[in-house]
Amino acid sequence: MMQCGGCALETSPGMAELDPTARSGAPGAVAPPRPPDPRRPTLENGDRLTRCEFERRYALRPDLKKAQLIEGVVYMPSPVRFATHGEPHAAILGVLLHYRAFTPGVSVGDNVTVRLDLDNEPQPDGLLRIEPDAGGRSRLSDDDYVEGPPELIVEIAASNASIDLHDKLRAYRRNGVQEYIVWRTQGQRIDWFELADGDYRPLPADDAGVVRSRVFPGLRLALAALLNGDLAGALRQLQEGIDSAEHRQFVARIAAKA
Repeated sequence: MMQCGGCALETSPGMAELDPTARSGAPGAVAPPRPPDPRRPTLENGDRLTRCEFERRYALRPDLKKAQLIEGVVYMPSPVRFATHGEPHAAILGVLLHYRAFTPGVSVGDNVTVRLDLDNEPQPDGLLRIEPDAGGRSRLSDDDYVEGPPELIVEIAASNASIDLHDKLRAYRRNGVQEYIVWRTQGQRIDWFELADGDYRPLPADDAGVVRSRVFPGLRLALAALLNGDLAGALRQLQEGIDSAEHRQFVARIAAKA
């Protein structure tokens, strides 16, 4: 049985057939595959589900690597391309991991499920969160999902038409995600939003084209370096932030709370 934020989810009896030896007569023997059960609920793009029903159906589809519930609608992305998603995804995660290495009390997630509310269970490309004992607003559930809003979420989007700049943005804003980064790969643009007075506003870049987090002091993005594939340059700029007095003060504040 799984738990969905307080809802008990019974796994289907058919889940045993996912283990080919589950009903075999001899150790190691492989049972013949059974035909799909038409009575078993499916999970399809565009389904309108509650979060608990979404989790129940997702658990019955071990073949799916990524499915999200956004404003009550199921979204399953198409196969991921390298230049327009995989490479920028790795680059921005590298920046977050480098920051995490020098900042106790924060953690990084890559494609992890986040239970935001009863209609939203996204699986963002990346996130950075403050641990709850250090004052963070999200926590890990008993079944190891993030519950509540992480302080920062990152999404890699193809264009302005992407769900990341529409339904997801609204869901993140309403649930209090304090900072939101969207890397639009087709438009060669990185937007970093901060939540202020209930709405997302762009964080401005300085004269050098560097954007600085207000929630995570010392976290900096050198926009031109990232967009041009200069990861070394981006990490040099980030290291300057990590070496700054504001970052040292942030680490001290977290340590005092923990």
